[in-house]
Amino acid sequence: MKKFLLFVLIALVYVAHQDLWNWKKYEPLIFGFLPVGLAYHAAYSVLCALMMAVLVKVAWPKHLEAEQAPDADKDTGAHP
Repeated sequence: MKKFLLFVLIALVYVAHQDLWNWKKYEPLIFGFLPVGLAYHAAYSVLCALMMAVLVKVAWPKHLEAEQAPDADKDTGAHP
């Protein structure tokens, strides 16, 4: 179920990126100077960052973070 919900989240963010309604529009100006399309993409960028944080927190493979003991037999090339 968790994988399905993450997939739905990714799909929704992907669909939100297809902002055909903001093409050729510059009004209304957000904060009095920011065109609506640019403000939309700024908000979309924040949404993508939040989505990536959720994906890293929830779906990141734990075995990749496990520390490995250094191999004493390996030659690291750092001889005095």
